[in-house]
Amino acid sequence: MDLNTVVELRDARRRDTWRPGDAWLGGGTYLFSEPQPHLRRLVDLSRMGWEPVRTTAAGDLEIAATCTIAQLSRFAREADLPAAPLFEQCCRAFLASWKIWNMATVGGNLCNGLPAGPMISLTAALDGVCTLLSQSGAARRVPVKDFVTGAGVQVLRPGELLRSVTLPARALACRTAFRQASLYGLGRSGALLIGTRDPIDGELALTITASTVRPIQLRFAVPPNADAVREAVTHGVRPEEYFDDIHGLPAWRRHMTHRFAEEIRRELLGEAGR
Repeated sequence: MDLNTVVELRDARRRDTWRPGDAWLGGGTYLFSEPQPHLRRLVDLSRMGWEPVRTTAAGDLEIAATCTIAQLSRFAREADLPAAPLFEQCCRAFLASWKIWNMATVGGNLCNGLPAGPMISLTAALDGVCTLLSQSGAARRVPVKDFVTGAGVQVLRPGELLRSVTLPARALACRTAFRQASLYGLGRSGALLIGTRDPIDGELALTITASTVRPIQLRFAVPPNADAVREAVTHGVRPEEYFDDIHGLPAWRRHMTHRFAEEIRRELLGEAGR
């Protein structure tokens, strides 16, 4: 897509006043996918030099906003972490070409805030926390589950930048279970649920995405039975929070959410086939 309203491309390393019509440019796979008539200037993050993925001294995982899907996938394939398979499962949920994998960024997927964004699913399920930078350089931290508040809606303020997402070491040590459904073979996710089981206290967490307009996380301090999970999903997701578009009606998304929630419960509690 030729963005013919854009008149300037600025290097993000050069500080300048943020103004109406500005947009951060990461991989650009969304920006250049459709007309953006409101844009006048792109602020390019590609030369910021941020390390794509790094392990902190505390054992947490910091993923730069500019980390591409391909870079995250390569990291996960070599990582010795119980939750590592979940990274590849979520990367594959893009169902995108290698060209998109090598350009699309983790940060861009989060900032678009789309229900089917698999990087939202991944980082919300692993208790990720976003680091946001204002134009003054001040930082604030927002959990991923609270970062996206609706379909295509997030908490970023004008000119604010998503710098990175940090996944805590304890979440990376969790057992995980993944379920995803689309209406057709290479379709956008209509429901994507992830379960985690804490290795220390056994807490089970269920993160609901794609079927809902925002990430919804349900936690069970003690191992739940089928009735407890069904009740938690019923009361934890309001009817209007099920997404409605060409990729799935709310009734179908609700059905798949309940189905996957029970499958995940059985898998993580060792009840498969019972």
